[in-house]
Amino acid sequence: MPLVACRQCGGSVEEAFRFCPWCAEPLRSKLVEFFRPHPLVESDAGRALRVSRYLGPTAQERHVRFSVWNEEGRAEAAVSLDEGEALRLARFVAGSISDREQRPTLVDKLLAAARR
Repeated sequence: MPLVACRQCGGSVEEAFRFCPWCAEPLRSKLVEFFRPHPLVESDAGRALRVSRYLGPTAQERHVRFSVWNEEGRAEAAVSLDEGEALRLARFVAGSISDREQRPTLVDKLLAAARR
């Protein structure tokens, strides 16, 4: 398993770890939100969309990951988008909502703050 250096203490850590075993520093920061399926689409009943936004210190570490979860609580599929593609997706989805119905989400606010 590949090793990385902890940014806090410099200790060697397996890349899959979420926290440094030497100093307990979080190795990945992310925001997670679950979305329910449309109530009238019967084939989606029991599923959910999980969206994770990774907030790494470098552009390579920052991305958005989408995963489809089944009724047993397991991910069936997942895909990660870089920030540019995630923004393109956000614009595509937001384009179908009228301006008076649209309210800024936490992700919208974070993206706006990051652009300043």
